[in-house]
Amino acid sequence: MKQQLLSKLKNTNTILKSFSNKIRKIRIVGNQRTMSFFIFMVAGLLASLLLAMYLANSAVPVKNQLAKAPPAKTHKTSWIGNTFGNNEKWVQIQINGMYVTPDGTVYTNSYWDEAGREAGIYKNGNAIAKLEDLHGWGRLGGIAVTVDRKYIYLTMQQEHSGNPGEDYPPDKTNWYCVRRYDLSGKPAPFPGGRGWDKSMLIVSTKSELTGLATVGDKLYVSDKGANQVHIYDQNNLNKIQSFAVKNPGQIAVDKQGTLWVIQSKDNTQPGKILHYSPAGKELSGIIADIENPNAIAVDNQGRLLVAENGKSQQILIYNISNQPKQVGTFGVRGGVYAGVPGEIQNLKFYGIHGVGSDSSGNIYVANDGFNRSGVDLRKLSPNGKLQWQLLGLHFLDNADVDPASDGAVVFAKQERFLMDYSKPAGKQWVFKGHTLNPFKYPQDPRLHTVPDATVMRRIQGKLFMFLMDMYGGTIQIYRFNKATDGEIAIPAGMFVGSRDGDGGAAFDGKWPPFQPQSGEWIWRDKNGNGKFEADEYDRSQDHPYIGGWWIDSKGDIWKALRTQDGIGIRHYPFQGLDTHGNPIYSYKSMQKRSHPKFIGDLRRIEYHPDTDTMYLSGYTNEHPAINGDYAKLIGSEIVRIDNWSKGNLKPRWRIVLPTDKSAPPEVLTPTSMSIAGDYIFVTTVKTWETHVYSTSTGKLVRTLKPGAEVSGELGWVDIAYGVRAFRRKNGEYLVFLEEDFKGKVIMYQIPK
Repeated sequence: MKQQLLSKLKNTNTILKSFSNKIRKIRIVGNQRTMSFFIFMVAGLLASLLLAMYLANSAVPVKNQLAKAPPAKTHKTSWIGNTFGNNEKWVQIQINGMYVTPDGTVYTNSYWDEAGREAGIYKNGNAIAKLEDLHGWGRLGGIAVTVDRKYIYLTMQQEHSGNPGEDYPPDKTNWYCVRRYDLSGKPAPFPGGRGWDKSMLIVSTKSELTGLATVGDKLYVSDKGANQVHIYDQNNLNKIQSFAVKNPGQIAVDKQGTLWVIQSKDNTQPGKILHYSPAGKELSGIIADIENPNAIAVDNQGRLLVAENGKSQQILIYNISNQPKQVGTFGVRGGVYAGVPGEIQNLKFYGIHGVGSDSSGNIYVANDGFNRSGVDLRKLSPNGKLQWQLLGLHFLDNADVDPASDGAVVFAKQERFLMDYSKPAGKQWVFKGHTLNPFKYPQDPRLHTVPDATVMRRIQGKLFMFLMDMYGGTIQIYRFNKATDGEIAIPAGMFVGSRDGDGGAAFDGKWPPFQPQSGEWIWRDKNGNGKFEADEYDRSQDHPYIGGWWIDSKGDIWKALRTQDGIGIRHYPFQGLDTHGNPIYSYKSMQKRSHPKFIGDLRRIEYHPDTDTMYLSGYTNEHPAINGDYAKLIGSEIVRIDNWSKGNLKPRWRIVLPTDKSAPPEVLTPTSMSIAGDYIFVTTVKTWETHVYSTSTGKLVRTLKPGAEVSGELGWVDIAYGVRAFRRKNGEYLVFLEEDFKGKVIMYQIPK
């Protein structure tokens, strides 16, 4: 049958060429291009008909390279996790330092923001500006910022970069600088300034700067590495003197012009607040009863506000008119972990990295969470009423639906959202839960690694969260127990692959304790305390090159190996729940399964037990990797295999994915895929496109692009599991995309 169809196809091609040549010789009255178009349309239809007949009897690839999707119902674009969604406004992804002026303008500083808002300016709940030129060319932000009547002063870092003859550090040297800006956010050069635009004051080449303040015409700079505070003349930024302070941090200035300096805690001493004259003389008034002071400010009454970033997670208020005396607190003791742990409320703080006050006594709190938790910036009245809140919660992050909620509940790696799809784009989500508790579970893998993709599952009716990382080396498993932990995701298990290269332990350093020193392992929290114990590891020696992980709807875990070892797939059947509610997996129960040999580099795997269907992607013999290898990509083809549990390896179809052979593979080649309902969703790295294929035919049915709601903009999908799809009961599809550019997760809604 196949040979007959191929023969007919060749014959038809010959006939069409002959017909085309003859028709061109006829004198045509009218538009020659229109007639040519008609001819080729007829030819295309006939050829397509025969090709469809052929494909119906073969598993040859469905060639979708650079194909255009047919018209489809319009999808809606929305987003989750950032207060703003357009390309001019967004809330930065971290705040490491903050200063608030009397009129309520908020200035921030941070090491990094993917879109370049390392230092932002906010007012009245709006993002009004950013400080320029802190992104790229070896420049990074820092952790301190202060403002006077004319200038903004910012700690930052300048690495070796630039062109010969330009003013940059020599190779292997960093400048730790104070950079001066005007109040609009543009660099303000000064005589003797360094850097390409002469706006940088080099303070150190050893370590970062940790505090800034201005008093009169003097600028004070904390140099933690040198155990000194330096004083500079603000008029010309010449150094006046220095005075000794061990581990100096953030600085606040009281109404008398004296300095209050955080002495950061270390392994030898707890944190303190020290008191100095403008000339650097130590004064009485040490505040030593604080666990972890992290930020400091003076309010309109002259009281000292200290951000306690220990277990209390509060703002401590001190009367400093004479000897410091604590006179109050602001915020709920225990922060977000009080009451229902993890429940978001106006006065429950978490990971406080900034505090400030305006002339009316309003208090500003910058929650930065713990290890990339994102920004939660709040303005509250003196009596604790929320005035506004700005959120920038996501970086290298994606979202997924609680399957039992039909889309009403959505999780990211550290957040839970409640959804209302009747509301306008960007307003459909409410931040309800923060799921990380570093005080109760200090060994939580989210505190020690960088997971970036969320998969939610209901197993035996119970909710579980699975997290993967950028290159697919691990799976982290979390359980939930509302009665004991509220919103908190409790560490329950972890899969870790073998280390490539030296073959040593998977993680350097002291975390996790008792980890195997070679090979791969599975950890399960057997005693339910969330800690890694010596007897909780299952060990194995296996192939180090992991292409992808998958957790199916039954709770089984699948692993694809990148390079061909003759087998290629590992299957870890779910073995039930232990007495603490942790899912059980083991190497003893692991099954090895071969995959089609034409896939030499297996990248992704999705098995759907309800239909006994396996989807695999990778680089094939016919379509190898282009211009080298890029580990996060899903490969050149996707194949569907039916009756997988019966041992079938013959594909029902093969999709050849869009590829631009003239460019590096990350330009167009897809990085992530997700199957839901009748569709396969495949997203590219850079081109802002999500291709949608039919699960039944493998054909392209539509292409999704970001709409005007987000200014048609989408950052790179830069993680291995950057797309997640879900079909609701009403037939609508929700598609979540990692958007690592401007602190959010993109969400498409596709009508039935």
